[in-house]
Amino acid sequence: MAKRVLAFDFGASSGRAMIGEFDGKTMQVTEIHRFSNDTVCVGERMYWDVLRLFFEVKTAINMAVKTGPIDAIGIDTWGVDFGLLNKEGELIANPNHYRDERTVGIPEEVFNIISPEELYALTGTQTMRINTLYQLYYLAKYRPELLKMTDKILFMPDLFAYLLTGEKRAEATIASTSNFLDPKTKTFHTALLEKLGIPTSILPEMIQPGESYGVLSKALCEEFDCAPIPVIAVCTHDTASAVASAPAEGDFVYISCGTWSLFGTELAAPVINEKSAEIQYTNEGGYRGTTRFLKNIMGLWLIQESRRQWHREGDKVSYADLEKEALAAEPFKCFIDCDAPEFETAGDLPSRVKEFCRATGQYVPQTRGEVMRCIYESLAMKYKLNYNALCDISGKSFGQINMLGGGIKDTLLCRLTASSTGVRVVAGPAEATVMGNIAVQLIALGDIKDWKEARAVIKASTPLAIYEPTDTAAWDKAYIEYSKYLGKSALK
Repeated sequence: MAKRVLAFDFGASSGRAMIGEFDGKTMQVTEIHRFSNDTVCVGERMYWDVLRLFFEVKTAINMAVKTGPIDAIGIDTWGVDFGLLNKEGELIANPNHYRDERTVGIPEEVFNIISPEELYALTGTQTMRINTLYQLYYLAKYRPELLKMTDKILFMPDLFAYLLTGEKRAEATIASTSNFLDPKTKTFHTALLEKLGIPTSILPEMIQPGESYGVLSKALCEEFDCAPIPVIAVCTHDTASAVASAPAEGDFVYISCGTWSLFGTELAAPVINEKSAEIQYTNEGGYRGTTRFLKNIMGLWLIQESRRQWHREGDKVSYADLEKEALAAEPFKCFIDCDAPEFETAGDLPSRVKEFCRATGQYVPQTRGEVMRCIYESLAMKYKLNYNALCDISGKSFGQINMLGGGIKDTLLCRLTASSTGVRVVAGPAEATVMGNIAVQLIALGDIKDWKEARAVIKASTPLAIYEPTDTAAWDKAYIEYSKYLGKSALK
């Protein structure tokens, strides 16, 4: 009898629960519950409302078991963030949001103890103030009382799994976002943590994708009136699940499109050298012990937060409206560096785009359409930059780029990506993260033989869109102008 599994996928603004079924040829995915993931700001701090999210998890499980037996549950979330548990297994505090500004300046403090070059050599990780390492260093230095109370830290998907099973474990792909995992040995770098004054006793046992955290607790089985259901450690970092679902063979480039754009390729082993350090590529874990060699880029957050600002101002524009306005604007008038620090935090993004252009001596966009055109083209140019860098550092020539995730619904971005890079773009699946989550569960349950079969199943189960490059000469010419503004910032 075919298995029926439940996949939870948490994004930065929403979460959903999906039923996955496999008929021997294709995978069927059905959404049964969707809910918002709302940031809660208290004073100057930003938090995740984790107990509310767990309430939504329980709601979805209850809905799922009423429609038939569930053979397994898998959970994936964003990376780097975590919860603190005391010896009684209670949450000590609400988990902080990675965009919380408490870590502003923390990397520089860490670099007074260990140089960025030495840190990269140890971890192969892109320097980002949101990384778990900098969050923990902040706690060790400025909130030591919290770490003294801590028995174990659990990354977000591990925390939800703990609330379901009572088992404290860390799945390998989510652990690889921490900036303190050794990408070669796949173990926590305890000497690094000790050097920074972070207690290593708080680290949980690590497990691999496909292993089980445990089964639903007795109390939850009674609450849902169901038999014990195994909670499988899928590729619990959402990007790892998305990459695992890529319908590709051989060498391929991927862009996992969402709030962040994760641009990279899948390798058999990590790459840590002067070139990768210079361009700040990170080495994160993938399914079967592979390495996701990638760059974190500020992605659709720029469009999402701009739209939120216009909504706050009373203009209830849709994403379709913004795409039309961008298309109507003149191309290549101005650019931003999408990863400049002023674009990291919530607020008036359109005004920051204008100020960046003003501060760098460019044309200052006046209309919504001009702001959107600037963002779209700057994202596409950032992809071009990283595609060129990836080809250079890998010594490979890639025939296509696989764009994955919900961001591919933005067809303008897909078209611009093909034209900017000069490479064919294959877009799909839109449900990449969920399908990767479900596939690992089905492999663990024995319904799908291995990952080669899983990718073939996913390819057969989802429509793919093809975008061919156009106007590449114009993009190459504009790229010279765009390059002038890399590494710039309007912040004084």
